[in-house]
Amino acid sequence: MPSLGIAIGRGLINRCPACGQTHLFDGFLTVEKQCGACGAPLGEVRADDAPPYFTIFIVLHITIMLMLASEKYLAPPDWVAAAIFLPFALVLTLALIRPVKGGTVGLMLKLGMMKPADE
Repeated sequence: MPSLGIAIGRGLINRCPACGQTHLFDGFLTVEKQCGACGAPLGEVRADDAPPYFTIFIVLHITIMLMLASEKYLAPPDWVAAAIFLPFALVLTLALIRPVKGGTVGLMLKLGMMKPADE
């Protein structure tokens, strides 16, 4: 296993956190069962609710900062702000959820946080 930073970085770019050779995902958010190159048990890492939580945290901080700045300097009508920032938040969420999940899988794989053997 590489260092923590490298494992997370490889996950962020959707590569196997252990070797960086193969893709991490089988679908949009479905993690491969096992790495085809190094055999790392990627499917045993259960990220569950952490990636959506981290993504919402990031997206809301960016969106609210931009909304407050636009309100202070531009003062757009409410409908204009909604027309801009609702699609912005949606697109940013969809763009970040996969890298954030990859980084979370890298973190959990490095820390040995696998699903219990009885499942």
